Amino acid sequence: MRDISTENTEEKEKEVTFIRLFQQYEHDIYRMAYVYVKNKEDALDIVQETAYRSFLKLSSLKDLSLFKSWLLKIAINCSIDLLRKNKKLVYFQVESTLESLSPIKEDIPLSISLQDLLVILNEEEKTVVLLKYYQSYTFNEISDLLNMPLSTVKSVLYRALEKLRKKVRRVDMYG
Repeated sequence: MRDISTENTEEKEKEVTFIRLFQQYEHDIYRMAYVYVKNKEDALDIVQETAYRSFLKLSSLKDLSLFKSWLLKIAINCSIDLLRKNKKLVYFQVESTLESLSPIKEDIPLSISLQDLLVILNEEEKTVVLLKYYQSYTFNEISDLLNMPLSTVKSVLYRALEKLRKKVRRVDMYG
């Protein structure tokens, strides 16, 4: 039979470990949330909600090496939930949003602004593009994170990039 004080100690250690891990990725969660909601207060609320939901579901995480991906998935879901709940249009200043994100990798074939992402991509396409180019995830990591077949991830990204190419061509043509 286990001693109650032993159980309390184990629970406290679990909490401390969770907090340390969560704090490592808190800024990434905030940035991902901000890309979706374009509002500091809402993004901070999403960080808190992500912490709450992830702590409650911690026992469902089987592989600790997937902790960051798991947290980002929860953050994405919280962001989408908030947008659906509020059913609001998101307005933002491109410059301030771009400053809050890491730079785009040079291998992206287009000049993508976040405004283009929000305007012409659906949620699935936007999520895949953000994970690939702003979070530098591999196709396999995105597939695991979104519970989506690898071929689907590639198709979604291809479709999103085609939409963006067409948008850039139209802007260049009618500039």
